[in-house]
Amino acid sequence: MTAPLVTVEEVALSLGGHPVLEDVSLTLEPGRITTLIGPNGAGKSTLARLILGLMQPDRGRIRRRTGLRVGYMPQRLSVDESLPLTVDRFLWLGAPGRTRTRREALARTGVAHLRQRPVRQLSGGELQRVLLARALLRQPDLLVLDEPAQGVDVAGQDALYGLLNEVRDQRGCGILLISHDLHLVMARTDQVVCLHHHVCCSGTPEAVSRDPSYQRLFGLPGPATNLAVYTHDHDHDHGLSGGVSGDVSSDVSSDGHGDHEHHHHGDHHD
Repeated sequence: MTAPLVTVEEVALSLGGHPVLEDVSLTLEPGRITTLIGPNGAGKSTLARLILGLMQPDRGRIRRRTGLRVGYMPQRLSVDESLPLTVDRFLWLGAPGRTRTRREALARTGVAHLRQRPVRQLSGGELQRVLLARALLRQPDLLVLDEPAQGVDVAGQDALYGLLNEVRDQRGCGILLISHDLHLVMARTDQVVCLHHHVCCSGTPEAVSRDPSYQRLFGLPGPATNLAVYTHDHDHDHGLSGGVSGDVSSDVSSDGHGDHEHHHHGDHHD
């Protein structure tokens, strides 16, 4: 059996005296796409920084496979408007002197034609593909992508998630996707971990979508049975920006393959 890429064991972290993560455990496996989903402020990006080794937990342990190579795609990139930084030069900062490798990475993500384009002129979808190409330059065992579809339309998101599936299949790498959005993500993942400072539930998309704690967290009226590609209208509130709809009062432990059980705790609040 292949060893896990990363194992997070009962991790807890507080920032400024406020608990951000409480007893969080998860496992990232080779060849598996794991989506970390939850509302804004749930601790998703903080957990990603812990996994990347950029922060240390107050309690618990994070184990990384020996020699693990990680490619990271940030949530956003700010480039000074006055800086004439081309796509190729931007990639060069991550892989100096490897012109052929940079070209191959851009070709793999479908944006080879943008090699000499200024980064500041890229559309949202183009920039995400360039950022993915930069992450792939590391030949990663694990790809960590923080809100990769932010600023990209639905068609672009579908194409991006399809591309991630191809990368996973070609490289056999593990992928950790971080998102607060519901469309496309559930249909394009092997394991879902629903986070709101603690792990509310985890397992296959089908199992999680039917879990009461998931439905309460996102204000859903019933099981989210449609896991195909769909459009999610944002002219109504699902509790994603202004807090949580309903209290989360059950945790779920899972092996990531759909079987899960409930453990009742006290209510958690921000």
